[in-house]
Amino acid sequence: MTLDTTSTLTTPTADPTRAAGDATRAAAGATTASATADVGVRTYDVRTHGCQMNVHDSERLAGLLETAGLVDLASLPAATRPAVADVVVFNTCAVRENADNKLYGNLGQLRPAKLANPDLQIAVGGCMAQKDRETIVRKAPWVDVVFGTHNIGSLPALLDRARHNREAQVEILESLEVFPSTLPTRRDSAYSAWVSISVGCNNTCTFCIVPSLRGREQDRQPEQILAEIRALVAQGVIEVTLLGQNVNTYGVEFGDRQAFSKLLRACGEIDGLERVRFTSPHPAAFTTDVIEAMAQTPNVMPSLHMPLQSGSDSILKTMRRSYRSDRFLRILDEVREHIPDAAITTDLIVGFPGETEADFQATLDVVAAARFSSAFTFQYSIRPGTPAGSMPDQIPKAVVQERFDRLIALQEEVSWAGNRLQEGRDVEVLVAPFEGRKDAETQRMSGRARDNRLVHFALPDGIPDADRPRPGDLVTVGVTYGAPHHLVADSARHDGTYAVRRTAGGDAWVALQGSPGGKPAVSLGMPSLGRPASVATAPPCG
Repeated sequence: MTLDTTSTLTTPTADPTRAAGDATRAAAGATTASATADVGVRTYDVRTHGCQMNVHDSERLAGLLETAGLVDLASLPAATRPAVADVVVFNTCAVRENADNKLYGNLGQLRPAKLANPDLQIAVGGCMAQKDRETIVRKAPWVDVVFGTHNIGSLPALLDRARHNREAQVEILESLEVFPSTLPTRRDSAYSAWVSISVGCNNTCTFCIVPSLRGREQDRQPEQILAEIRALVAQGVIEVTLLGQNVNTYGVEFGDRQAFSKLLRACGEIDGLERVRFTSPHPAAFTTDVIEAMAQTPNVMPSLHMPLQSGSDSILKTMRRSYRSDRFLRILDEVREHIPDAAITTDLIVGFPGETEADFQATLDVVAAARFSSAFTFQYSIRPGTPAGSMPDQIPKAVVQERFDRLIALQEEVSWAGNRLQEGRDVEVLVAPFEGRKDAETQRMSGRARDNRLVHFALPDGIPDADRPRPGDLVTVGVTYGAPHHLVADSARHDGTYAVRRTAGGDAWVALQGSPGGKPAVSLGMPSLGRPASVATAPPCG
């Protein structure tokens, strides 16, 4: 496989903020010295915006920085924790218009800290960095490093170079050289992990800027993915989420149209792996073999995120979405035929250019028919560099808002009705540490059911601390109320269903409670890109 490895590397001239910092450093002395001098460590703070791919990339950025000797700011005791880390990294998103405003607003808030402490380093990565490049340094000259989606492994070297040269470093690669799973990673969870199976996207949706920022799809070898999952399970992970821009087109690079369903079945052969999820598939490539693999592999969860975007066939055509509403609904029917209890979620865009009231009504009709358990609903915003950004018939903001409100109201009704149907059912919950904001005052714990619904569950009265479920354990409880956005399971308070199953995930969580930040240690990366030596070398698919 040949990759275009063209890169952009610039070192903008010194800016007034940086120059002023150099001039005042000696005079400021202890006043402007790094706030972490008191605790003797250099700290980092990775701030993440955007999708699950970004969340996983941020775990890699944390692994890189820890390998370079830095310490997570959040892991320090509150009494000795400085207000701002020595290195602040923004991992950005470029999907919506407010992403720009959010980034430059956050950078502006850090400018006083940079003036007070010139040794503070600020880095910007992710999709916004890939898009804006040197523009970021022109708009915010106190930024030290800009790096793109294809070279996150360069961050430590770029930080060192910026510190040595006292100049901002901007490095953007135009294509991926090394699959990011080769990088060290510091996971956020002891018992749950992200696993990238592909990066990039071959679609050309007119509203989306991601393909130009993430590149064309590149797939990992199946044996490499499975080796990573087995290594994670050995560390106590019991749940993995397979990630890809279009996760179900996995295998296109090495010519196996059923590679994704085979991968799901192979995950079912891994002892100790309790739950497998994936996100996000594309409806146009969602095939029967994947549905059958989901239904026939017990540890593949009955939850599915299926982005609709619009229920109007004319709008779908303008979006270059290669399916139509009837095909979409047939997919959902087939999923529910094989997996009756599946919870299906979606993405929706309101106010796409040219959307008429009839188009919007078609979306309402499909949403009512689809019975989504929840929906991520967005108002269309112009993204420079996308075909939709220059289309005629942009919809006035007031019209978009009114339609958005109607769609939200309908989906709320659908979600609530679906959750009320869960009342009286027993559900298995993977316990989480911080899912519920009101857990303390309601005396409940929280977690996710197999279908990914959020569940707040009560414990038996007077339960000893030693018998409480731990994050990472599995609890079976009875649903007593279905709220619009979550389930309540108070069966334990009424002599109903309550059972705890201790897991390796719970053991792993307990083992980390004495470690800084309660997070797993940095794990080494796994090898990755390229055509498999032989597809037959993948583990049996069952």
